[in-house]
Amino acid sequence: MTTYRTTKTALEQVASTYADSILHSIQQEYPNQMQHMMTGPDDRPTPREVHPAFYGCFDWHSSVELHWVLIRLLRLVPHAFDTTETLKVLNKHLTPETLAQEAAYMRSRPRFERPYGWGWALTFVHELTRWEDETARKWLEAARPLADVITDGFLAWLPKATYPIRVGMHSNSAFGLARSVPWARYLATQGDSRLLTAITKAAIQWYGADRDYPAHYEPSGTDFLSPALTEIDLMSLVLERDELLAWVDAFLPRLSSGEPKSLFEPAFVSDASDGQLAHLHGLNVYRAFVWKHLSEILPANDPRKPLLETGSDIHAKASMGAVTGSDYMVEHWLACYAMLYLSGVQPK
Repeated sequence: MTTYRTTKTALEQVASTYADSILHSIQQEYPNQMQHMMTGPDDRPTPREVHPAFYGCFDWHSSVELHWVLIRLLRLVPHAFDTTETLKVLNKHLTPETLAQEAAYMRSRPRFERPYGWGWALTFVHELTRWEDETARKWLEAARPLADVITDGFLAWLPKATYPIRVGMHSNSAFGLARSVPWARYLATQGDSRLLTAITKAAIQWYGADRDYPAHYEPSGTDFLSPALTEIDLMSLVLERDELLAWVDAFLPRLSSGEPKSLFEPAFVSDASDGQLAHLHGLNVYRAFVWKHLSEILPANDPRKPLLETGSDIHAKASMGAVTGSDYMVEHWLACYAMLYLSGVQPK
């Protein structure tokens, strides 16, 4: 069985192939599924007219997340691929003018891409804060207004969001918050802890008392997220380690027996050219990421650790090969989940 490991070597091996595929996608304007609310009969812009930075990749959030992948590749393994074209395209897309327009669009439509696109946009901007590079600093300065709009959006929305959305697609509440935590932590280091406080409060309010989660009902037919594992993803970022382990014990109490089995069985993708069915590749890679992430948090002698490592490997084997060379309905977005799996997150 092919084993994928979250190592720098693994990232180096795919960097060139991923970058080439992503550069094609982020510059491909059509087909495009715009989430544009028309305000009148003449409000019929093209993707590039309203999203000069993130017009490609079939939809806005996919473009944002693949820009993040490129920046993460540049930061972590710049020696592993030819960066010339990547820097050229990013310098064209990530200008003060283009990103100001993206921020203005977001401010004029405060529910646009909430919370999925919000989380990925904050992931993208946060990556720039971690890269000590002159070009990255320019991109960060240009992107800051977009991050500010989304931060304001979260602060306005979270106090009103009485209930979470527990689905395996874009509106999932836990996933959007999890991808926003690193940016919230960064703001806290700068003296503004409001977003981190709001996210932590919402996470505990929504998920803190969850017990014996009915994950045996997963997956749904078009999932690219596991509703159960999105909660683990988020709670691993807002709880202290001992608190998290106690919460996981109650959340999935039969995990040490490999239950529920549905979470350890990769989803079958019958047609990668069908954009909805293709989502299941994302589910597999996302499960691989979260199982690996949780296994690294567990104590060395925890009996669940080898089960999660095996579950991660099985899911990675099922869909990591689809990141490139499969179909555009997969290639325009799956690399972001592969990047989460291959490079991981920063646990609390």
